[in-house]
Amino acid sequence: MHSGKLILIVDDDSHIREVVRFALEKAGFVTAEASDGMTALGKFQELGPDLIVLDILMPEMDGTEVCRRIRAGSPVPIVFLSSKDEEVDRIVGLELGGDDYVAKPFSPRELVARVRAVLRRSDRTDPPQAGKIIRHGQLSLDGETFRAYWGDREVVLTVTEFGIVRALMGHPGKVYSREELMDRAYATENIVTDRTIDSHVRRVRKKFADMGGDPVETVHGLGYRLGPCAESNTQ
Repeated sequence: MHSGKLILIVDDDSHIREVVRFALEKAGFVTAEASDGMTALGKFQELGPDLIVLDILMPEMDGTEVCRRIRAGSPVPIVFLSSKDEEVDRIVGLELGGDDYVAKPFSPRELVARVRAVLRRSDRTDPPQAGKIIRHGQLSLDGETFRAYWGDREVVLTVTEFGIVRALMGHPGKVYSREELMDRAYATENIVTDRTIDSHVRRVRKKFADMGGDPVETVHGLGYRLGPCAESNTQ
């Protein structure tokens, strides 16, 4: 269970914050609130929350900028609140690096379920990999601290991105369908689309490409597998 986990709620609408706070505290979470982006960044630094519920549309500094600043140095799980339902797969997966989203108007029960699901992915360690570093060529993952490296350089991944890479590393030669990656990187109650998985994979590839690597290979018509670049220099 996730009782006692600290959730930072960021929304400029006090009614929305109240609804979210009530639902999360009823489910056993501890909450903190911020009504704007700058306050959110300050509370993030001060409190070190376990997860952030972040509204995308806010005045002055919106949720996209808050996320970019946090993602520059932290993989803390982020669940977005958004009224842009048609665009949210692209926004969350490709541009921002969020772990999940809930479209407004939302059910408080659904929001709690998604928060729990993201935290479960964050908490989960697969038994064969728990507490040790797994390596494949220049790619390595620390299953205990949820850190990823290309060579000796850390690549900051979100919880979902880490889950995707770890699934691929579990069976280096296997081609994973999008459905299989969904099962490994998402909890069962999450409903995600192929486009969401594709967006997360594109973001993973961009992050590693910035470090000079490319650990994921697209197998057209089938899915994804660990790329040949990751196999090079395997000792």
